[in-house]
Amino acid sequence: MSGSVVGIIVLACTFGGALIGLFLRKALPGHHLDSDSRDTIKVGIGLIATMTALLLGLVTASAKSSFDTMDTAVKQTAIQILTLDRLLARYGPETNEIRQGLKQGVGARIDMIWLHDSAKPVSVNPMPSGSAPMGERLTEAIRSLKAKDDAQRALQSRAVDTAESLLQAKWMVLAGAENSIPLPFLVILVFWLTIVFVSFGLFAPRNATVIAALFVCSVSVAAALFLVLEMESPLTGFIQVSPGPLRYALSALGK
Repeated sequence: MSGSVVGIIVLACTFGGALIGLFLRKALPGHHLDSDSRDTIKVGIGLIATMTALLLGLVTASAKSSFDTMDTAVKQTAIQILTLDRLLARYGPETNEIRQGLKQGVGARIDMIWLHDSAKPVSVNPMPSGSAPMGERLTEAIRSLKAKDDAQRALQSRAVDTAESLLQAKWMVLAGAENSIPLPFLVILVFWLTIVFVSFGLFAPRNATVIAALFVCSVSVAAALFLVLEMESPLTGFIQVSPGPLRYALSALGK
């Protein structure tokens, strides 16, 4: 579920809950909102608010961890791409075609991930059905090189290991492209937030200032969850991991 959709749902639930609370304040008999009732309700709402804060903290920490992990993976991938290109360059001119294929593959991967429509999921394998992915073809091309001496054999071995690491990094990046926060977490969090906002309206006077303040609070909570979910999907949406390291690596390939 996208961050914008969740944000709209949270805004509707929280502000709607606050309006329901304002209505209940007028509809309930007076003795239901006396001092003893207020104290009991406030204790229960305080417990729910504490659990909500803890759950929101867990969700935020998970989103930040996912974003940082993806950012690190992109930077490490850029380093490995440059390392692979230099290993092939040191091997000899017979790797020029492989290096050109590497550059084309990196450029296609950047365009696929960062220039796609944010409403569409990242494609794991954009290659035609039945064909091997670009990374696997490059690895096989490196394996098929005929080394002439020990130096070339050592460079070939290192190049193969680096290419295999790149394949693993590709799957790691693509695996982190989707939102991983469990839906039950979000449902429970929205439910608790709604209850808290109902209590706000229940004990608040009905006037324009209070309604405006409750609306601003609802917008703030919805915006916070929107940003958390955007960080949880670091390759799509409003907040994305920068492709700068990979673009730099692409510009340096083949030189």
